[in-house]
Amino acid sequence: MSVTPGKAAPSSLSVASFRGRIGRDARSGHYAVPRRYRLHLSLSCRHCLRIAITHSLLGLGDTLPVTLLPAVPDGPDGGHSALSLMYEASAHRYAGPTAAPVLSDDWSGRIVSTHTPDILRDLDRHFGSASPARPVLHPCGAEREMEAIARLCEHGIDDAAQRAGQPGIEDAARDTALGTVFSALDALERRLAVRAHVLGDALTASDVQVWVTLVWLDTVHRQHLDAAAVHRITEHPHVWAYARRLAAHPAFGPHLDLDGIARRHHTHCRGLEAAGAAVQILDWAAHTRLRTPAEPS
Repeated sequence: MSVTPGKAAPSSLSVASFRGRIGRDARSGHYAVPRRYRLHLSLSCRHCLRIAITHSLLGLGDTLPVTLLPAVPDGPDGGHSALSLMYEASAHRYAGPTAAPVLSDDWSGRIVSTHTPDILRDLDRHFGSASPARPVLHPCGAEREMEAIARLCEHGIDDAAQRAGQPGIEDAARDTALGTVFSALDALERRLAVRAHVLGDALTASDVQVWVTLVWLDTVHRQHLDAAAVHRITEHPHVWAYARRLAAHPAFGPHLDLDGIARRHHTHCRGLEAAGAAVQILDWAAHTRLRTPAEPS
């Protein structure tokens, strides 16, 4: 395991990123063994939601247990108190936020990784069966295209929508940020007008990221946008039809905790609600099944 600390006094770690990886054999230290590892997830967190969906797509319920954490973190600095002992065992005199997601090693009681991209990759590469029915979430040769989709989600939609909804933002800056969001949605609309999924006919990890990004755009960022902007966002029929279709997928909809997302957002957000909050983009509850409990802890 590697730990990358942020700026801190020599005696403690204020922020740490745990970047251990799962390998293929015993020489790696962390090698894939059924039920050795555990995921700790809060479904009101978009990173945790991506991991939960991927876990279900890969059929890892009997291989990799999941412990669900409260929707609203109850620890200091936005962390979960239930993870405190694990963080302390993993980094000497750790004093930072005890945040999810966490991939832990039940054999040692320590953290393997808190880094979402690494966790997602390792779930796909090293866990589960080699069944032909298993989805190929990271198809060979699609790396650059998947990286472009990730940038579009993270910077073109998430970051830009958050900037557009910041209180006190100047009109020109808000318009620029909204233009970035509209352009990103236009790009997705062109893709989804001619294909079933973001990269083609098959569902991949890019679909998981795009879907979670759309959920957050509607359930979180919309609260701070004006009505005109939200109406523009709805003018992407293929994008939102795609979002509805994936919401009904058994690996997607059951993990969607709409109440938890709302409670977490309202607990931590200090922004002002705007008129766009009253303009519903998608009735997510109408297109999802009742959420099922996680695998036994």
